[in-house]
Amino acid sequence: MTDRVVVYVKPGCHLCSDAVDVVSSVCSELGVSWSSQDITGEPELMAKWAEYVPVILVDGQVHDWFRVQSGRLRAALASG
Repeated sequence: MTDRVVVYVKPGCHLCSDAVDVVSSVCSELGVSWSSQDITGEPELMAKWAEYVPVILVDGQVHDWFRVQSGRLRAALASG
């Protein structure tokens, strides 16, 4: 099963920690699967997203980066 929400993160990123907290809360509330992925071991992801983490993907599409808004995420998950 593929997680509906994936958060690209890097170690030591405080915005990543904040995003994971929001995603975890919203996904738990809605019963939606999610995961976080450390991109530092993935050269292709690092080249594309290193300056934008955290990057939040919903159903494989970029939903947001830097900061995630719980209401916006909740709406995206409800409509999908």
